[in-house]
Amino acid sequence: MAIVDWRTTPNVAINDPLLMAGMPPSLTAATGMDALTHAFEAYVSTAATPVTDACALKAIKLVSENLRAAVANGGDMAARDAMAYAEYLGGMAFNNASLGHVHAMAHQLGGFYNLPHGVCNAILLPAVERFNLIAKVDRFVDIAKAMGEPVAGLSKRAAAEKALDAIKTLSKDVGIPSGLKELNVKEQDLKTMAENAQKDACGVTNPRCPTLEDVVMIYKWAM
Repeated sequence: MAIVDWRTTPNVAINDPLLMAGMPPSLTAATGMDALTHAFEAYVSTAATPVTDACALKAIKLVSENLRAAVANGGDMAARDAMAYAEYLGGMAFNNASLGHVHAMAHQLGGFYNLPHGVCNAILLPAVERFNLIAKVDRFVDIAKAMGEPVAGLSKRAAAEKALDAIKTLSKDVGIPSGLKELNVKEQDLKTMAENAQKDACGVTNPRCPTLEDVVMIYKWAM
């Protein structure tokens, strides 16, 4: 369950990369992919603004350029510093533009199976955004460019799909499991989780409105 209230919101956040130096690679990968998901969902959100767009795209670029190095060497303070900025900018973006069905669906996986939130987001992100792509093709092209994908000479649709390829490559490089089956998610739970996901507040700003059957299908894509 997502709880949103000003009483649970801090006034100050201190993002010190020195405090992250001892974070193990798996946690670095999961939290980094969570930051990428925050920025990605904020950029394609129906509540996006020019301000959130600027934060989101910069966060996406920073994660793409620095997460691998931070996972490979936790003592790489330049990468840690860049990731701290990425996570902060992603937070600025999604706290103002909200999120989408990646988070709505990931919350259910966390609740049902006690799975790491960032890992769930990383696995679901390409599946959900495959569904969303037709609603925001131009924005997917922007994301592909921010993630360093070569899109020159490609059709708009092919360039947009490069964003999905970039997510999968980054996830694989930092050791994220390839699918939900690796996390022992059971197909018999998908419909119940989909029903709960449809009630999650994060789904309100998803760029495409999925039916219950769509959500079950997306979970299956991510298996």
